[in-house]
Amino acid sequence: MTRIRFYPFLVLCFLLSAAGGWGVRRFLKEMPSYHKFEEYEPSLTTRLFDLNGDQIAELSIEKRALLSLSEIPVDLQNAVLAIEDSRFFEHWGVSPRGILRSFVANLIAGRVVQGGSTLTQQLAKLIFLSPERKIVRKIKEVLLAIQMERNLSKEEILQFYLNQIYFGHGAYGVQAAAHIYFGKKVQELSLPECAMLAGMIKYPGGYSPFRHPKAAAKRRSLVLRRMVEEGYIKPEEEKQALETPLPLQRPVMTGLQAPYFVEYIRRRLEPQFGYDTLWRGGLNIQTTLDLGMQRIAEEEMEKALAAFDEKAKSEWEKALNEEIEAGIEPPTVSTMPPAAIQGVFLVLDVKTGAIRAMIGGRSGGGRADFNRVIQARRQPGSTFKPFVWATALNSGMTAMSLVNDSPLAYYYDGRDWRLLEGATDQYEINLATSVFAGSNDFRVWVPQNYDGKFKGVITLRKALALSRNVSSVRLIEHIGPPRVVELAHKVGIRSRLAPVLSLGLGSSAVSPLELANAFETFANGGIHVNPYSVLRIEDARGKVRYRHVPREQEAISPQLAYLMTHLLKVVVTGGTARRASVLRRPLAAKTGTTNDNRDLWFVGYTPDLLAVAWMGYDDDTTLGERLSSGGTLAPWWTEIMKRILTDFPKRDFPVPEGIKFVKVDEVTGQLALPTCPKQALQAFIEGSEPTRYCPFDHSEEIELKPDFSVSGEMRRAFLEDDELPVDEGADPSLPEDQLLDDGLPELPSDAELESMSNVGF
Repeated sequence: MTRIRFYPFLVLCFLLSAAGGWGVRRFLKEMPSYHKFEEYEPSLTTRLFDLNGDQIAELSIEKRALLSLSEIPVDLQNAVLAIEDSRFFEHWGVSPRGILRSFVANLIAGRVVQGGSTLTQQLAKLIFLSPERKIVRKIKEVLLAIQMERNLSKEEILQFYLNQIYFGHGAYGVQAAAHIYFGKKVQELSLPECAMLAGMIKYPGGYSPFRHPKAAAKRRSLVLRRMVEEGYIKPEEEKQALETPLPLQRPVMTGLQAPYFVEYIRRRLEPQFGYDTLWRGGLNIQTTLDLGMQRIAEEEMEKALAAFDEKAKSEWEKALNEEIEAGIEPPTVSTMPPAAIQGVFLVLDVKTGAIRAMIGGRSGGGRADFNRVIQARRQPGSTFKPFVWATALNSGMTAMSLVNDSPLAYYYDGRDWRLLEGATDQYEINLATSVFAGSNDFRVWVPQNYDGKFKGVITLRKALALSRNVSSVRLIEHIGPPRVVELAHKVGIRSRLAPVLSLGLGSSAVSPLELANAFETFANGGIHVNPYSVLRIEDARGKVRYRHVPREQEAISPQLAYLMTHLLKVVVTGGTARRASVLRRPLAAKTGTTNDNRDLWFVGYTPDLLAVAWMGYDDDTTLGERLSSGGTLAPWWTEIMKRILTDFPKRDFPVPEGIKFVKVDEVTGQLALPTCPKQALQAFIEGSEPTRYCPFDHSEEIELKPDFSVSGEMRRAFLEDDELPVDEGADPSLPEDQLLDDGLPELPSDAELESMSNVGF
């Protein structure tokens, strides 16, 4: 070669070398860093478990779990190796023989029909690279596989692979695949099940037993044959496995259990942990729910409400037909059938506030977009009366104090609400108010009892047991509405309460959760605890991210709490909640029915559990005439609790120090004589028990005088929204570390109802 040709050739070689070096450098620079593998965290499935460790639901973008190799059956490991990479433990990340074999097959076919990738190469592609089939991507895959083999053991690579690979139907990894295809844990898989899953790796969509059972069966046979050839199983095991049928339908999943509770958990955790952590972090969340109780409640409530729907529809059809036959055009009865009745059921652990069961409504298809347990605020009716009675007892009155249950009326004179003096019966009230009938400036409120009757002068014990509205109005005016509001907020009511006389009849709306929480304070000896739903949260590596720390606060004295429980037990044994007495165990309860029977309530508790139930229509339609909570709702509440309480001992409420039991005359409230026909053992705070014996001859009519009279007027200021007193106990804000424990709703911004309402039990 002449000098003239040599130098240009040398320059050309130099330029080509420089260009090649620059290209290789750029190629290597564009390659993903192997060290990212150490930081790689796959998208995992978050799982919710109940109190006993049973899975409730899964939260995930991709169905995935992270298992150690020791937790994965050997049959499954062998099946994957046999069909995907039989020389896995021999090669150094790349199989030249496999690459050559796939090259020949692709050359013959004229397109890419076969891959020669090892498990290590597949894992590198899954984690770092795109699925596109290009030479450049293949080179990167090989280089990354070699790096992985140099830095990881074979066992580590196989473990990552089995947790990462896609099996179709949203299942990433062997745990999710076992759950989706067989409804079991991966450790429980049999040999034919392992072979089927291993066969799906190559083409998950084409080998799905749900969509292509014949192709899936053929592929499983191939996997079993390869396992025999590799010496993993014997021919007789292969034959037996081939006789096992494939799953043709997806097993029933547990993801829709307790949908309202699951959605409640999601809404509480997502803001605190973040979307990615909750949905991709593989958290294990142990909740307070008891799936056994939840299923019982769902079954019994749905059965009762479905029967109510059938009866309501039948009555609607009958009324509509009668009007059509009578020639009424258009019919006064709606031509649209009534909507489905809604219901709520909530169970709390008395001592801790743990939520054991939660049904936020009837929602076909598992929807839980409106959880009535926490989002619905309805008038509680007479279930609010116990807070009035508790305030009265706290002010020095006793269960045997006398209150007047006779007609009364209030009128508004333009400035104040005043008692209509001298109107002591319904006739006089009608006569006195008839003069102002039709006047826009004259407003009258006449409280009524649910049954339209009056009992005269009776004890507070009897007035609560029979849920007397008029007695409640007289009592709340005597002690003052603001004091009732203060006590209600202390024991757990968070909603804004208007301090008006009708408050004791349930005129201010509350949620079922806060009502249950307030009654729980009575059941728990005066100790208030916030309801909570999560016991512990662990991340995918088992590190505890959250643990519930109980916080207790004495809201009222244990003596006052016990007195209220003692009074509410009488509601069951001889009052409006008598239907629940069939449980034949110590039980305290209160019923509630609102205006025009729009809402029915029942709250009851034992020393262990408290349960609140509600039923009504979302559009506030009446449930029907002459319905009451005691006759309509109490039966199905009782059926639920009868089954739930089976494993709980029949024990009475503990009696705190400072309580004294005295036998009293139920009519007069004085100490009972042997001649008194109606006697009761009543609890008192020591020093407040009656000291005089009953002076009356019960064979004759007894005339009693109440222990107090109403004032004759009520300050109008208590009806003005802008002048409502602010109660510090109504602020629901809690420290950040207690966000999970605060299950109560925030205060509503809208003004409470101003108008007086005749709401009953």
